[in-house]
Formats: sequence, C-alpha cells, structure tokens
Amino acid sequence: MKPKLEWGIRARVILAALLPMLALAVVLTVFYTRARLSDLEEAHAARALALARQLAAASEYAVFAGNRETLQQLANAVLAESDVVTVDITDPGGQRLAHSGRSDRAVPPARDLLRIVEPIEPSNVRLDDAFELGDAPVLAASGGTLPALGTVVLEVSRERLTLQRNALWLAAGASVLPVLIGSLLLATWLSRGVSGPIRNMARSVARIGQGQLSERVPDMGGGSLRLLSTGINEMAARLEAMHEDMARRIHEATAELRARKEEAEQANLAKSRFLAAASHDLRQPMHALGLFIAELAQLSHAPRARHLVQKIADAAEAMENLLDSLLDISKLDAGVLHPNVRPFPLQPVFDRIAAELRESAAAKKLRLRVRPSRAWALSDAVLFERILTNLASNAIRYTHSGAVMVACRVRGATLRVEVRDSGIGIAAEAQEIIFQEFVQLDNPARVRDKGLGLGLAIVRRLTDLLGHRLSLCSAPGKGSVFSIELPAAQPDSPTQKAIAERTPGDLAGWRIALLEDDPLARAGMQGLLTTWGCQVQAAASADELLAAYPPEAPRPELLISDFHLHGTADGIETITALRAHWGAALPAVLISGDTAAETLKRAQAVAIPLLYKPVRPARLRALLHRLHSGH
Repeated sequence: MKPKLEWGIRARVILAALLPMLALAVVLTVFYTRARLSDLEEAHAARALALARQLAAASEYAVFAGNRETLQQLANAVLAESDVVTVDITDPGGQRLAHSGRSDRAVPPARDLLRIVEPIEPSNVRLDDAFELGDAPVLAASGGTLPALGTVVLEVSRERLTLQRNALWLAAGASVLPVLIGSLLLATWLSRGVSGPIRNMARSVARIGQGQLSERVPDMGGGSLRLLSTGINEMAARLEAMHEDMARRIHEATAELRARKEEAEQANLAKSRFLAAASHDLRQPMHALGLFIAELAQLSHAPRARHLVQKIADAAEAMENLLDSLLDISKLDAGVLHPNVRPFPLQPVFDRIAAELRESAAAKKLRLRVRPSRAWALSDAVLFERILTNLASNAIRYTHSGAVMVACRVRGATLRVEVRDSGIGIAAEAQEIIFQEFVQLDNPARVRDKGLGLGLAIVRRLTDLLGHRLSLCSAPGKGSVFSIELPAAQPDSPTQKAIAERTPGDLAGWRIALLEDDPLARAGMQGLLTTWGCQVQAAASADELLAAYPPEAPRPELLISDFHLHGTADGIETITALRAHWGAALPAVLISGDTAAETLKRAQAVAIPLLYKPVRPARLRALLHRLHSGH
C-alpha cells in the first residue's frame, strides 16, 4: 500500500489558489497557440497549392507543343522558390517531361514534406472555321470537359513550418512561466494569511503537549479562529490545574510509598537475617540429631525401643524433607544448580520410586503401579528422579481411593513419562497456581503431613532447568495426569547400570579428619563414622587438628570440615590450608548449614563436594564411598 500524502494547511491553500490560475493560463495559451499553428498550416498549404496551379497554367502550351526545354525552365524557376524541394511535370501517360529537384543530402524525410498534385488542364477556346455551320464551341468528349494535358507534382518542405511551430510553443511556455510565478507569489501571500494563525496555534498546542502547560495562544483574527484560540487556552488552563493537582497527589503517594518500601525492605532484611540465622541454628541440632539417630539405629534394641527409634527417625526425616525442599527452591532460584545430562535407563528410576513410595501408598490402601520400560532417556538422572518422586508422592497424597500409575510412552525420538492418579482432580482455573510456592488447594489449615506446598514448584523449576515439557490434564473428581516430555536416548554401555547397582563398599580403617566447632554435631558425626569402621580424629579448629597428627603419624585420607568455624577462616579456606600441609590431592568434603548461593559457587569453584545440614547418613555414606573408590 502506498503511503498517503499528508498535506499541510499552507500547502493546501497554495494549491487551491495556484491551480485555477495555472489551469486558465495553460488553457488560453494552448488555445491561441493551436489557432496560430492552424493558420500557419493553412497558409503553408495554400502557398504550395498556388505555386502548383501557377506552374500548371504556365505549362499548358509547352506541354501541348511538347516543348521540354520550356518546361524544364519553368520547373527550375519554381524550384527556386523557398521550401520547394522537388518539381515534376508529366504527360497524361505518366511519362516525365521535366524534373527539377535538390540533392538527396538536402531533401528532408518524407514525413516532413507536403506533396501537391495539380492537373494541367487545357483552356476552352472558340475557333472560326468556314466549314462550321454555326457558332458552336469545340468541346471534349461527352461530359463537357477537355482531357488533362499532364500533371504537375510539387514537394514542399515543412521544415520552416516546424521551426515556427516550435518557436510558438516556446513562446507559449515562456508566457505561462510569468503567470505561474505570479500565481505562486499570490498563493503564498494568501496562504500566510490563512495558515499563519493555525500554525501558531499548532506550535502552542505542541508545547502544551510537551508539558509546557503555561503556554497560551494569543488572540488572533475573529470568528472561528478566535473561538479556537479561546478553546485551546481554556483547555490548557484546565490541564495545568489538573497537572498541579496530580503532581501534588503523586508526591504524597510517592512519599507514602517510599516510606512503606523502606519499611518493607527493613522487614525483608530482618526476615532474611532471621531465616538465615534460624536456618543455620535449626540445621545444627537437626544435623546432630540425624547423626545420633543413625548411630542409635545401628545398635541392638528391644522391639519397643526399636519402634520408638523408628518413630524418632521418621519425625526427623519429615523435618529434613521440609528443610530440603526449602533448600532446593533457594538453589534453583539462585541458578547455581547445573544439570549433568547424559543417557540413562528409566527402569532403575522407576524401581527406586516404587520402592520408596510403596509403603505410603499401601498405608492409604492405594494401588501403586509402575509399568516396566526399556526406554533410555537423555536428562539428568538425579534431577529427573526428583521430579518423578515429587509428582508420584503428590499424587498419593491427594488420592483417597483407586490407584496411582507411573508409565512411559515412546513417541519416536521423544519419551512421554506420565504420573496418573484417580484423586480429587484440579479445576482448570487452579492448574497454573498449583506450581507456585506454598500453594495447597486442599490444605487450608496447613496440616503438616501434607507438606509445605513446594513439591510442584520444585517440579516446574526442574523441568524448566532441564528443558523438558511439563503438562497437566485434570478435572475435579476425575483425577490428574502430569506428563513430562524429554528426549529419548540410545542404550549406553552397561557401565552406568553397573555403577548404579553397585552396593556401598567397606569403609573400615579409612582415616578421616573431622573439623566441627559444634560439640553435638562433632560428637554425632564422629560416632556415626566410627560405627562405619572409620578411624576418626575430630577437632574444633585447624590448629587443634594439626596438633592431633604428630609428624610421624600417618596423614588422614579424607578431610570433612564444617563451613562456619570459629576464627576468621571459613571451611573452604581451612581446607585449602590443610591441603597445603598434607597434600593438594587430599579428598575433602564441606558441610554447611548456610544455603546461600555464594557458598555453593565457592565450593564448586574449588571442586569440593558440599553437603547441607542436616546431612542424611545415606547420602553421606554414598559420597564417602565414591571418594573412597576414587570416583
């Protein structure tokens, strides 16, 4: 589509004043010029015809007598006239009697020639004859006319006529040019009188639109212009009053908002300090409690005491799960969690989920069905298992009867892993908010055994991190289907499966140096490691630990250090210093109750494994086994 031309008022006024005068001047000039040209054409043709007729009349007796010399003289005489190019005199049979013409170089093209053909007619005469009976004239054959004696052909050049025509058109254009200039000057003068006030108003309105609300349009002219200027001034006055009122209100609202923002920032800062302190202070006793429970569970007890130990372990595990969920959310939001994507078989993941959730499903009399699958997926096996575990445990939590099923469908190069349940279902308007933090649709009283409402929030963040597609199909009372689409992979070597199925090795006799400034946590960790057969040397500081290892004693084979230690050096700096003393290849593990992203980034930068308090004994033993095996 062509852009539409936008004409200003001044241009329109100039155009309106210029076009009529210009059109009139052009029409009159063209009319009179064409009339003059027509006269010239007629005069030129009449002159050529007169020459032809004169030559025809003068050639009559010479043609009749066959006097070619005289005819040639007549032709040459006519050729001497201006514009005559060729002269031919022929007899009735078309035979040329005389010819006179200019050289080919001087002859113009045929389109620039005027050709005149004139017959040579005999004169009607009366002869006295004694043999005639009366006075009847001598006539030609029937028809009353005598036959032509020949033909005169003249070719006359139109070149001079063309020059005259061009000169006339040039003169016409020259006459229109002053009219055009005069009309343009007149139209410009008129446009200034019309568009000037309007342009002044437009500039004033533009300045008002730019915020110069004190701008006013001066009174000009009368009638509509005065009415328009008055209206603009009234509008500007109202806008200025409204702007001042709005500015005052905005200033008051901004001051109030700034005060509330400062209050919120102070509250948020206080909350952050409280959560950080509470998290660290809570993780310390939870860490020690978990270690003591793990050590206690390995001792022999009476059935009643073992039952109590199991209940204590379950309560501690529930609290650890809540802390782990909060930790997962903080790590995902901080962007410090980096997936390890590689091919892995789905069936071992399914088997672990079935083993972990079978008891909770049986407690609610639900059928937990996990369909076997030979498929291999391309993802992070640990994170993907966490996704499925959260979805399956959530399905069991919100299903009161029926079944929960975990299955995989292969669709070409894509796997679709589904978690289906026959639970309460989710309304369409709530299917998006359930992935937000701390949202529980069926737990308004915040019952503890239904969790914190972080499971699906973690699922959404993990699927986004891995680049998998998460979808939900559900309806109230008809259950839910959570689906995850991820790339399929070709089966890898059996090494991964062998590693996944490897049982923990024996840690007996492994020399471990432990740095922990909290007495309870130090005692719990030392006791647990000792029950695993490790030789543990525990201390509260690096100096105390070095003092416990005389020069002749064998150096430790593993260093476990808390992140927060008494003194100026933290755990990472302490590990670096002890490695400088015992060797840079000394394996080390960092344990921290600080969930800040900076701590994890620093640990990753120096390749030190980091475990968060409370440390689960099974996770600690798996890490120690990998370090002991050199993995």
